[in-house]
Amino acid sequence: MNELNGRRLEIDALRALSAIRQHGGITRAAAALGLSQSAVSHKIKRLEVSLDCELLGRKSGGPMFTAAGEDLLDYAGRILGLHDEALLSLSKTPLAGRLLLGLTEDTACTDLARILGRFKRLHPNVAVRTKVRMSLVLRAMLERGELDAAIVQVFSHQVRPNDLVLYRDSLHWVKHPELVIRHGEPIPFLSFDDECFYRQWALDIGQENAIFETVFECASAAGIVSAVNATMGVALLSDRHIRGEMQVITDRLPVPPSLAYVVRRARKTRNPALDSLVAEIERGIGRKGGLALTG
Repeated sequence: MNELNGRRLEIDALRALSAIRQHGGITRAAAALGLSQSAVSHKIKRLEVSLDCELLGRKSGGPMFTAAGEDLLDYAGRILGLHDEALLSLSKTPLAGRLLLGLTEDTACTDLARILGRFKRLHPNVAVRTKVRMSLVLRAMLERGELDAAIVQVFSHQVRPNDLVLYRDSLHWVKHPELVIRHGEPIPFLSFDDECFYRQWALDIGQENAIFETVFECASAAGIVSAVNATMGVALLSDRHIRGEMQVITDRLPVPPSLAYVVRRARKTRNPALDSLVAEIERGIGRKGGLALTG
């Protein structure tokens, strides 16, 4: 017990460690925290001395964190979450109101549910109603003022200056290894529905070098994944949905644009409840290093 009494996990050091993971290095973490690079390095070094172990991997080309660092990061996320939750619970200005938030299926099936549940505990007088739709539908709803904010997918070149980028991903053409694509014949295409911007890109720009024949149409990513694994055709899927025996196609088809998951607000005056919700989503996702799928 006496040994433990002399050791401390400083909140600022844990926040610096988490920022290094989130932003991919000490330099970018320092910029995000508003500190100098040497200040962040000092916090980590002091933490390593206190714990008597190395947390950052310092070999060129090696992993960013040691095994001990990875273990501590798991605890850091929970400690920082409880720390921030305690501070917010003691706020002198309780929030109230109603918010309409849009989510895509992709984001509804991530750790966002936990983050929204935590926000509700912190701010019981703020009612958050969520609607799950395709990205194009949510974008149109935002333009019409039917939502306060939405978490949507966009191509990276479509990110707006006021968007908050939560996560970036890659888009790929995929198929089952047993599916044979013959030259000169239409390519069987597994498509999301008409409201999907993947589909619109594939049937417009994507057909410059190939002819697609839509053989399966489904609004659900789970349905498209199942159809790919059943060797029914080719599909456009992001990294997070590539699994099993799926094969990424790197020839014959145009390279798809990269993706970004963003928080986009409606074009109207902000309010404190929405600002707090967006900040909570940004913090929660940052601790996980992205939008981790649940299950």
